Amino acid sequence: MNLNIKRQLFFFVCALAFLVVSCTNTPWHREQSEVFLNKGISFLELGNYNNAIRELLEAEKYHSRNPKIQYYLGMAYHGKGMESEAIEKFKKAISLDKKYSEAHNYLGKLYMDNERWDEAIDQFEKALENYLYDTPSYALYNMGWAYYSKKDYNRALVQYREVIRSDPQTRLMPQIMKNIGLLYYDQNNLVEAAHHFEKSVEMDSSLFDAYFLLGQTYLKMNESGKARSAFQKVLDLAPESTFGRRARNYLQNIR
Repeated sequence: MNLNIKRQLFFFVCALAFLVVSCTNTPWHREQSEVFLNKGISFLELGNYNNAIRELLEAEKYHSRNPKIQYYLGMAYHGKGMESEAIEKFKKAISLDKKYSEAHNYLGKLYMDNERWDEAIDQFEKALENYLYDTPSYALYNMGWAYYSKKDYNRALVQYREVIRSDPQTRLMPQIMKNIGLLYYDQNNLVEAAHHFEKSVEMDSSLFDAYFLLGQTYLKMNESGKARSAFQKVLDLAPESTFGRRARNYLQNIR
C-alpha cells in the first residue's frame, strides 16, 4: 500500500469517527440520554443498583460525554461495592468537567475509605476551587476528617471551624461537634472534649457513638455518675451495636 493510499485511508477513518461522534451528539440523542439518566437516578435513590447501572449505561450510549452520567454510574458501582469501577467513573466525570465538585468530593471519600489521606485531601481541595459548588461544607467536613486521621489536629480544626463559620445551619453540625470533641480527646483536653460531645448529643440525641465517647471522657474525669448516664444512653439507643456491648461492659465495672 503506497503512502497516498495510507493517507487517504487515515483521513477516511478520522472522518468516519467524527461523523459517528457528531451523529450521537444531536439534540435528539441528548434528549434520549436524559430519559435514561433520570430513570437511572430514580433506581439509584431506591438502592436498586443493578437497574440503575443498566439505565445509566443506556444513557451513556446516547451521550457519552455527559459527566453527570459518569458521576451517577460511580455512585451506582460504589453502591454495589465495585470500588475500582466507581473510582474509574468519578475520574472520567472529572476528565469531562474539571470543575465537577461533587465528583471530586465523592472520589475523595473513596480515597479516604482506603486511607489514601493525601489523595483525598487533594480531591477535596479541588472540589472547593469551584466557587459555584453548592455544598462546600461536605468537602470541608471530609477534609477535616482526613486531617484528623493523619493526626494533623490543627488543620482538621481549621476545616471544621470553617464549616461552622460559613454554614452555621448545616445538618453536619452534630457530627462536627463530635469530631471536634475527638480532636480534643486525643490531645487529652478532656474539658473541651466533654463540652463538644455534650453539644453533639444536644443537637442530635440519636448519636449513640457520641454518648459513648462522652461516657469515656467522663470516666477519665472521674465523673462516674455522668459516665454511667452516658453509657446507659448508648444501651437505650443501640444495645446490639459494638458501642452498646462496650457500654454494657463499662457499666458492669463502674462503681
